[in-house]
Amino acid sequence: MYDYDLLVVGSANADLVIGVERRPGAGETVLGSDLAVHPGGKGANQAVAAARLGARTALLARVGDDGHGRLLVDSQRAAGVDTVGVLVGGAPTGVALITVDPSGDNSIVVSPGANGRLTPQDVRTAASLFHASRVISTQLEIPLETVVETVRSLAPGSRFVLNPSPPRPLPAEVLAACDPLIVNEHEAKVILGDAAGVSDEPEDWARLLLAKGPRSVVVTLGAEGALVASGNGVSRVPSVKVRAVDTTGAGDAFTAALAWRLGAGESLAEAAAYAARVGAATVTAEGAQVSFPTAAEVDAL
Repeated sequence: MYDYDLLVVGSANADLVIGVERRPGAGETVLGSDLAVHPGGKGANQAVAAARLGARTALLARVGDDGHGRLLVDSQRAAGVDTVGVLVGGAPTGVALITVDPSGDNSIVVSPGANGRLTPQDVRTAASLFHASRVISTQLEIPLETVVETVRSLAPGSRFVLNPSPPRPLPAEVLAACDPLIVNEHEAKVILGDAAGVSDEPEDWARLLLAKGPRSVVVTLGAEGALVASGNGVSRVPSVKVRAVDTTGAGDAFTAALAWRLGAGESLAEAAAYAARVGAATVTAEGAQVSFPTAAEVDAL
């Protein structure tokens, strides 16, 4: 019935990565490693991560008519992603400036570029992709009105997954469609606002988020795994202990794996457990898309 297991509607960036001993403070200059350029962006990352796991995947995104845009399209095709929905032009390709410290933690500044020109009309024009896809996943590195149009374009029987990153308050229409809403600790606190101060327990954040309207919620906890919340309650999902080299893209790989496994019929807890293994495998290598594991590599972890 479906041509695609997953349609990702989202951003595509060139990741410009520099390793640093420590991140600079205000007004400070530090020396870093040689510049490395990788294909990235939360949308493009999710699409590649899902395809490498074996999902039939399509990407709806916009890139510039430039070298970074060609790099991104080539990366998608090499991973097996259908790029029929990748639009070209309107602005330079988006860029993410990333610093990575010796512990593997990263700081990121994003220049949206062409991602900011992915419009609601682009979504409406891609209606055939929506009807051909079992699960639709998106993020917030594209305009919010485009995310709203994505929700309005969902085909009957399809499932909507949202990672609200970078976080911002969300319309009730979008929250009500999420199944699940996937957040890390920072994103949970931004969306909850003042309500986040009620408790320091992620389980309480999940319950508060669920009360805002999503059908289900997943809170990722890094090395501590994740927790899942739905009408059936809240439960913890353990992670796999690994040595983290670079956390770039781990959240995107988690989201992609979760969305794919949900579409395959697994429960939220089962899909999150698999996604946690995918996220763990991702942090053991440098870079975003180049670090995404295959299904065989996840099974071997």
